[in-house]
Amino acid sequence: MAAKTFLLFLFLSFSLVISLAHAAKPDGQPFSRTLPPQKLGKEKLSHFRFYFHDTVSGSNPSAVRVAEAAATNASTTGFGLVAVMDNPLTVGPQLSSKLIGRAQGMYASASQTELSFLMLFNFAFTEGKYNGSNLSVLGRNGVLSGVREMPIVGGSGLLRFARGYAQATTQERDVNTGDAVVEYNVYVFHY
Repeated sequence: MAAKTFLLFLFLSFSLVISLAHAAKPDGQPFSRTLPPQKLGKEKLSHFRFYFHDTVSGSNPSAVRVAEAAATNASTTGFGLVAVMDNPLTVGPQLSSKLIGRAQGMYASASQTELSFLMLFNFAFTEGKYNGSNLSVLGRNGVLSGVREMPIVGGSGLLRFARGYAQATTQERDVNTGDAVVEYNVYVFHY
């Protein structure tokens, strides 16, 4: 008798699990599946070179301070400052050169001992083959270092599954205004 009860319990439990699983996916499709890598196409390595114009001064800045800590203005590094940016990306170091996209996101002063930012932004391309595609950057930018390297953590559009790195080199920096022009060399694998 106990064996029959146990078997009945197992049958009902199994039926309930199957019913709930089927009800959770009304179209009968599984929640996820593994795809062969060939579905993505051939992986490519691309190099991008452009200039980032960070303008914090004037009547139309491309980066603005949105938050700060009580001690930010007393800090030699601006520790606690958070800025949001919509910086132009151009093919040459002059702001008047061809616009190819925007650097959109934010940066925060994240060091108490040196000028270093946590960068979190997208290179949003608006020209040429990569128009509508993005690369996502998340990393540390030690601003006063010669060449800084930050990881590319993703992408969209023609840059799906992007991974790689961005090297930033300051070309111009106005110590009075804080405005800067930065050359970026970006190397990414993508499909």
